[in-house]
Formats: sequence, structure tokens, C-alpha cells
Amino acid sequence: AMEAPVRRHRALYKGPAAPPWKETYRRRCMERLRSSRAKLLDRYRQAGERACGPAAGALLVQEVMELEWQGLQQSPPDPGGKEALAQMLEDPDELAVLEEIQQELILQEQSVIEEYERSLQFDEECLNAMLDGLDASDKVICPVCRKNNLTVRNHLVSCQCGLYISTQDMTEEKLRSLLESTVTEHSHRCFHNPEFTVTSGMEEEASLLMSCPV
Repeated sequence: AMEAPVRRHRALYKGPAAPPWKETYRRRCMERLRSSRAKLLDRYRQAGERACGPAAGALLVQEVMELEWQGLQQSPPDPGGKEALAQMLEDPDELAVLEEIQQELILQEQSVIEEYERSLQFDEECLNAMLDGLDASDKVICPVCRKNNLTVRNHLVSCQCGLYISTQDMTEEKLRSLLESTVTEHSHRCFHNPEFTVTSGMEEEASLLMSCPV
């Protein structure tokens, strides 16, 4: 039952007999609201600090409608426009048109806010993913292939590249500090980068060997 009057009101400002000012007014309000996006989001942020949720609703709609209404009165788009505007505020059907335009603007405003909320959420998710990556940065890059992270268990260190070494009580932290101290010590004596390989004799278990090309 609610839909019928709305459809009738929509016809009031979109139908062939609608005075041009109605569509002009609606269009100008829409344009002003779109171009006030930054102002709207600013107000939304301020309102958000004071009250949560969409209770802040219709942050700019009223102002936009008033400003465009003043503009319309100063330069009506059709002859006899001023009188038409004055009469309009007394006609319930005409007021219904205004209300409908207002509802349309409020929907437009809400969609801008929702889009902003989604982008904030996306930014936050990206940030969290980055922080998770930093938390996981106790990983050790394989010194042999220099591409993959090493898998470190207390009795085993391995890599997708084929490195596979038995260890005892090993952790990422221990392994990293071993590698760092060995490389640092070498750099004090030599300016070439050392290379790492895995060696294994007939009897002995595989071990990681650091060698220098010089």
C-alpha cells in the first residue's frame, strides 16, 4: 500500500507535466551533495566521535536542500517560478515531492558513507595483514637458495630447495643469530659475500658449510 503514493509522487516530478523546476531542483541537490563528499565525510567523522552508528544520519541533506532552494528562488528555471515555489509549500502533494527528493538524497548520502566505511575496513585489513607479516618475520631465509623461508624444528632444518639438516634444540632465533654472527665475523676479514652449501660425507650427517669465493 505504501508503494502506490510514492510511485504517484515520483510521477509528480518526473512525469511529462512536471514543472521543470522540480527536476532542476532535484538534479542540483544531487550534484551539490556529490561535490560535497569531502565535507560530508568530515562531518561523518566528527559525528562518529560524538555518537556511534547511523544516528548521525542526514548530515548534509538538509543544508544542501536549503541552499539549492535559495538558489532556485533567486533564479527560477521557468516563468512564474517564484509564485509556483511559494504555492508549492502549501500543497501536500508538492511537499511529498520534496520529501521524496529528500529521501533520495539521504540514500545517496548513506551510500557515500558506506563506501567510505568499506574502504576504511579494507585499509585496516591491509594494515593487519602487514603487521601479521612483521610478526612472522622471525622466519629465516634459506642461505642456500636465498628465496624460501627455512622450516625450523628443534631437530630439523629444511627448505623447499632441498636443504635438509638434522639439528638439536634449534629455533628460528638461534639459527638466525648463528648465521648473522658467522656472516658478520666473515665480513670483518673479507669484503666478499660468503656462499652457503650443504655438504655430506659418506658417514657424517649433512651440514651447512659457509665458504668464500676468494
